[in-house]
Formats: sequence, structure tokens, C-alpha cells
Amino acid sequence: MKATGFISLWTLVLLPCVQLANPAQHEDVVKHAIKLHRGKGAVVTQRKQWVLESCRKLSGLLRQKNVVLNKLKNAIRAVEKDAGLSDEEKLFQVHTFEIFQKELNESENSVFQAIHGLQRALQGDYKDVVNMKESSRQRLEALREAAIKEEMEYVELLAAEKHQVEALKNMQHQNKSLSMLDEILEDVRKAADRLEEEIEEHAFDDNKSVRGVNFEAVLRVEEDEANSKSNTSKREVEDDLGLSMLIDSQNNQYILTKPRDSTIPRADHHFIKDIVTIGMLSLPCGWLCTTIGLPTMFGYIICGVLLGPSGLNSIKSIVQVETLGEFGVFFTLFLVGLEFSPERLRKVWKISLQGPCYMTVLMIAFGLLWGHLLQIRPTQSVFISTCLSLSSTPLVSRFLAGSVRGDKEGDIDYSSVLLGMLVMQDVQLGLFIAVMPTLIQVGVSTYSSIFKEVLRILILIGQILFSLAAAFLICLVIKTYLIGPYYRKLHAESKGNKEILILGITAFIFLMLTITELLDVSMELGCFLAGALISSQGHMVTEEIMSCIEPIRDFLAIIFFASIGLHVFPTFVIYELTVLLFLTLSVVIMKFVLAVLVLSLILPKTSQYIKWIVSAGLAQVSEFSFVLGSRARRAGIISREVYLLILSVTTLSLLLAPALWRAAIMKCVPRPERRSST
Repeated sequence: MKATGFISLWTLVLLPCVQLANPAQHEDVVKHAIKLHRGKGAVVTQRKQWVLESCRKLSGLLRQKNVVLNKLKNAIRAVEKDAGLSDEEKLFQVHTFEIFQKELNESENSVFQAIHGLQRALQGDYKDVVNMKESSRQRLEALREAAIKEEMEYVELLAAEKHQVEALKNMQHQNKSLSMLDEILEDVRKAADRLEEEIEEHAFDDNKSVRGVNFEAVLRVEEDEANSKSNTSKREVEDDLGLSMLIDSQNNQYILTKPRDSTIPRADHHFIKDIVTIGMLSLPCGWLCTTIGLPTMFGYIICGVLLGPSGLNSIKSIVQVETLGEFGVFFTLFLVGLEFSPERLRKVWKISLQGPCYMTVLMIAFGLLWGHLLQIRPTQSVFISTCLSLSSTPLVSRFLAGSVRGDKEGDIDYSSVLLGMLVMQDVQLGLFIAVMPTLIQVGVSTYSSIFKEVLRILILIGQILFSLAAAFLICLVIKTYLIGPYYRKLHAESKGNKEILILGITAFIFLMLTITELLDVSMELGCFLAGALISSQGHMVTEEIMSCIEPIRDFLAIIFFASIGLHVFPTFVIYELTVLLFLTLSVVIMKFVLAVLVLSLILPKTSQYIKWIVSAGLAQVSEFSFVLGSRARRAGIISREVYLLILSVTTLSLLLAPALWRAAIMKCVPRPERRSST
């Protein structure tokens, strides 16, 4: 059996020669093949006879294929000239003949592709792993192309079947008179076919030749049900609706985003179940944290941990949950801006601008120093330092929610300084995301090209500063000419109906978000500016809008903090608890000390007492380090181990933040102002 299989492989190699060679040349080819494999298998005469017969059979098949192709061409011409056939019948028959032609040609091409692949394999060096990998990649590409062609042929067969059904219907209609109802239904059917053709996007055909598009094998998984018989119809429906899960070779899971047939409504039941589960479990978790004196947000994070990959692993639509959670950040920052009046912004703008910049520069300097001592690449040191320099705006906003913030004898309010610095850090986040592609190029560049990369970074910084100036100019125009009439119109239309007011405010938030996104500035800044612009209309307006938006913010914030818990891995923290505690305490202490040092230099002498509270609010790591870390890991800036360390340090610093904040409030804030700050 082995000898026969081995000779059959050589028969495939000799196929190209079979087409062009005459019987005399066949003899030479066969002698050469037998000489190469003498002593391996059957007797020489048997081998010679077997190869000759195989070559003759394959040559005959190829000649027969050419004859059939000519007959198909003649048949197509005859069908096109036949006046007795209707257009539908002609289309069906011609389509069927063309599909058969393609089937014959593709079968022949598959044979020769297999021959070329075998030739490459025999010529390769199997001691070289790289060569074997390249051969495997070429075979994989060939299989993908073959799968695509087969898929297209299957679609064409479905179309031919549809044409056949239409032809049969037309023949039946010609043989009998149609009732009025049948004529109406036939017109509706034709209109539905036209509608389907108009709205259908040929996304597969349009994108398969786009540069950067790769063909990959995926698994389509149906849900297992207890009762297979009763579930057959459901599975057929799911197969038709495209609600199954797709899994690629990298274990990424995909769901349907846009169906082929847009006329049928669909819902992602996995996502619905995930939101329902998070909502139900968040209540006991938040209640428990309230009982033991912790902020409820940690209960929501615990909810995410329990439901995420490190817990029950019941959340299927992780990306969709995180996306919905981002709206919690948007509405949180809008309410922060709503409480952050322009007067207070003008009072602390210098401190808000200088403080984060100085802290980021100092963090990067310390990071480069430690990176040099520990022999870490400069790009990795810069990235880690920048990630750790950011602080959590949603967390601090929850700390400040409802607290009394009055200026003390004309001094600067600590909440204004803290929120101003956090907003500036959000701007830095957008800047850093814009600079990250250049940082990746710096990591792979030689020292001779570093000057060009630094120049590119400076140009990007200039573009960001220009975008910020444009954003604030737009805000000035909106505040002067638009926001007043817009709110008065909303207020007049929403009497007795808060729906118009909520929709109008939400639309304004999304408008500002879109403007800052188009200007390549962070979307979070746009939400903050939207709140600040509306707050300029007065205290009564602020209170009315806050009462409408706060419930929406609270629900979306639950989803956001639960999505953070999806990326917390308790087992990893337990295994490396000593190292992680040391790193977390080092980061928190370093940020606190640097903030105190910077604020001591830029705060007025009469307001030096607030530096302890502001420093305590900044002494944790922003949850956006999850986003930056994931991008850096995909880009190869940091390793998997460093990514997990960043996630763990961020989580532990957020857990320590309430204790540090409470201690600072107890020490520095007079008792009447404490209220809910803790």
C-alpha cells in the first residue's frame, strides 16, 4: 500500500508531461520514474505498466473534458437561439451550463495545483523549519482560495435553483388563468425580489480583493440544547438568520453585525442575557459594599469578576458590554462638566494645564531611569510611565459627587483643581493614542532615524494643540450664539414631557463628542465640554438637566465598572500577590509624592492645604490603561507579562483609592464639607 501511494504521488508529478508528451516520450518519463524508485515497492515491470496506464487514463480524461466543454458551448448557443424558450428558461439553462463548465475547469486546476504543491515540497529542505512554514502557508492560501471558489459556486447553484423555480412558476402561470389574489401576490413577490436586490450589499465580493484582507477558516457553532428533536426547527431558524457564533483559529469569537437580509428584524440574545445578568448581580454586590463601607462601584467591579473569564465565564458578548459601558463614561464626564462652571474653570486653568504636564514629564523621567537600570527598552519605559501617570476621572467624579465645594475665603476649591487636572489628563490620553503609532515605529527604528521620529512626534503634538484650540473656539461660538436659544427651545417643547429634553441633551452630548472626535481629540473631552457649556445657562438649568440624566448615568456606570471587572484576574493576583502589592504601593506613593511636589510649586500659598486632597485623588491609575495596554500588546510594545502586571496594578490602585481619599478628606477638609465625599 505504501509503495502504491508513493508511486501515485509521482504520477501526479508527471501529469504536466502527460498532456504534452507523445507515447514515445511516455516511455522515457516512466523509465526515469522507475529508475528513481527502483527497489521501492512492486516489480519494475508492474510499476512500468501501472504508470503507463495511469498516464493514458488521465490523458483521456483531459481530452474528454475538452470535448465536453465544446459541447457545452454549442448547447449554450443553441439555447440562446431557441425562440420557443422564455427568458427565464433560457437564463436557467445557460446558467446551469456555465456552472458545469466552471466545475470542469476548477477540477482540472485543482489537479495541477496539487502537482505544483508536491513539486515545491519535494524541492524543499525539510530540515529548515522556515521552509516548512512557508510551504504550509502556501497550502493554506490555496485551500482558502479553493474554499472561496467553492462557496461562490454554491451560491451560483442556489441562484440557478431559484431561476428553475421561477421558470416552473411561469410555465404553470401560462397553463392556467390566475385569480386576482394570485396576481397581487405575484406582483408582491417581484417587488420583494427587487427590494432584496437593491438593499443587498455584496460585502464579500467587494472586500475579498481589498488590500490587507485575509481569508481564514472559522467554525460556526450552534447552541447545544437538551431536546434535539424539538430544537431542530430552532436550529434551522438560527442557521437561516445567521445567529450562530463564529470562532477563528485564534479563538476570537464573532457575532452577526449586519445581516444579508435587512428586512427581517434580529436581536442578539447573548447580549440581552449578559446585560440582564449584570443588572441582577450588581444589586447584591453593590449592597454588600455599601454595608461594609466601600463605594458601590467596587461591588459592580466584583460583579464583573464573578461573571467574567476568571469567574463563571457566563458573559458571551464581552466587546458589546464594554462598548455599552463606554456610554457610562460619556454621561459621567458630562455631569462632571455640568458641575464644573466656566467661572471655576477660568480660576484654575493654569494649574490644570501645568500640573498634569509636569507630573507626566516626571513620571517618564523616573520610568526611563528605572528602565535603564533594569535594562528595559526606552519605548516600553515611556509607555508604562505614561500609562501609570493617568488617573481615573470616573472614579474621582464619584468621590466628588454630592460633596460640598465652596471656596474658602476666596481660595481655590480642591474639587475644581482636581477635576481640571483630570480633564487635562484626558486630553493627554487622546494625545498619547495619536502618538502611539509613531512610538511603535520608534521601537523598531535604528538610531539614525530617531531624529525623524522625534520630529514626527513634535508635529503630532502641534496638531493636537491646534485641534484643542479649534475645539475651544467652537465652544466659544456655541456658548455665545447657540446654546441659549437651543435650551430655551428644548425647555418650551418639553413642558409636561421630559422625553424631548432628555433626547435634546443627549443629542447635544453626542454632537460635542463627534466634534472632538473629528478633531482627533478624545471623545471624553467633548462630553465634558458639553456639560460645561450647558452649566453656563445657570443653576436652575443645571439642576433640571441633572435630575433627568443622572438615572441614565447611574445605569450605564454600572455596566462600565462591571466591564472593568471582566479584565480582573484574581488567580493571577493571588499567585503574584507580594510582587503586585509592592509595585502597587510603589506606584501610589510615587504618584502621591510627585503630585504633592508639583502642587507645592504651582499652587498659591493661601491654597497650599488642598495639595494633600488633590494628590490623594490623583494617586491611582486610570482604567484607560486597560485600553492602552491592550493596544500596546497587539502592537508588540509590551509583552503579555507586562500587560498583566499593568492590569493588576491598575486594579489594586483603584481598590486602594477610597481609603487614601477618605484619609485625606478626614485630615484636610472641615467637618461640614465632608458629607458624601467619603
